[in-house]
Amino acid sequence: MFRRGLRGLLAPVMALACLGAAAPAAGAHEARRAVPFVVSESQFERMFPDRDPFFTYAGLVEATRSYPGFARTGNLFVRRQEAAAFLANVSHETGGLHYKVAQDQSTYPVFCDTTQPYGCPAGQDAYYGRGAIMLSWNFNYKAAGDALGLDLLDNPWLVEQDPAVAWATALWYWDTQNGPGTMTGHQAMVRHAGFGETIRSLNGTAECDGGDPARMQHRVGLYLRFARTLHTPPGRRVTC
Repeated sequence: MFRRGLRGLLAPVMALACLGAAAPAAGAHEARRAVPFVVSESQFERMFPDRDPFFTYAGLVEATRSYPGFARTGNLFVRRQEAAAFLANVSHETGGLHYKVAQDQSTYPVFCDTTQPYGCPAGQDAYYGRGAIMLSWNFNYKAAGDALGLDLLDNPWLVEQDPAVAWATALWYWDTQNGPGTMTGHQAMVRHAGFGETIRSLNGTAECDGGDPARMQHRVGLYLRFARTLHTPPGRRVTC
């Protein structure tokens, strides 16, 4: 997968800067942050009844403060659709939030790109998948850490130790990275491109365009179920 803390809580201005957007006025900032999160704790519990206790609802809500546009952009249906889309992909990647790290340890050394000038200071096998969208590769740990104000290059283990960081790195990818697609997951949902484009931004033709229909359909099934939980229509173009 192309994955790419919150000590003192990640400033929204920092997050917007990493998106290349101008920071809004303070009043607009607070107005956006004041919009309630569209997923209640009881709905979250229904979505992930067997999750690892590490993945807390409080950690998720805390992490959303770093990306105030997430699930707070557009009308109520669009906000719910984005939350359902993000959480469906998260569920697929982590086995329903059951796993906070990648399980195949034999692959761990693969995720050190030695061509990067900063190398792999935490060790060649330290940049395996972690968190809600399984952040992996040394360059992604560095980029996510730089965006969030954390030294994840030297301390990648923070992603599996702090629930808010585990969620924040997933939101960093969702809000700022196209991956092999043409838009971010956030853009796909708020621009009505459809859930299928969020799959493309995560795994491209490895799942889309006939790459792996079963895995794609598993994501789609989760999205449709979560959309029902949030009482919102799924919209068009749910496959890729």
